[in-house]
Amino acid sequence: MTGIDVRPLTGADLEPALEDVARLRMTVFRDWPYLYDGSFDYEYRYLQSYRESAGAILVGAFDGARLVGAATGAPMEDHAEDFARAFDGQGIVLEDIFYCAESVLLPSYRGQGIGHAFFDAREAHASALGRKYSAFCGVIRPDDHPMKPADYRPLDGFWRKRGYQKLPDVIAHFDWTDIGETAQTSKPLQFWMRTL
Repeated sequence: MTGIDVRPLTGADLEPALEDVARLRMTVFRDWPYLYDGSFDYEYRYLQSYRESAGAILVGAFDGARLVGAATGAPMEDHAEDFARAFDGQGIVLEDIFYCAESVLLPSYRGQGIGHAFFDAREAHASALGRKYSAFCGVIRPDDHPMKPADYRPLDGFWRKRGYQKLPDVIAHFDWTDIGETAQTSKPLQFWMRTL
């Protein structure tokens, strides 16, 4: 991480970074497996939930003054209802879960340990809030999807090394427009979780 400053932002300190996070989401999530065709207005509105949640965190990766990566998180009950609903009937109290939302990093900065720093900061924040679990979800795409790159390497191994396990019956659904399409469609997202 030579020259990269990874630091947590909370409360009023995270608000100035939200526009840059919106742009990063639009850039990084265009790639496989998200294939997301988003708009800045939607992204910026969506990210306001972090400004409004007292328990939210934004971990920024800065190259000088430029935000080149970001990871967010918030208490599960403060995040989108679609994600919380996935835990219905699981016997897990939402107030025990910290939700690690997006983790976006420009490709040229990957492989330098920044992903680990993102998780370290969010998990430490979750523990400080008294949360028992850290959870996140990733989109499920079919292996034979025509836009899947031949050299794609899933992050499952990275997540498992950090202690996360798939929750087989905990699937969220969220709508977005894929690149090359004109309407939103529902996508399944697999939850992973670890005990803190």
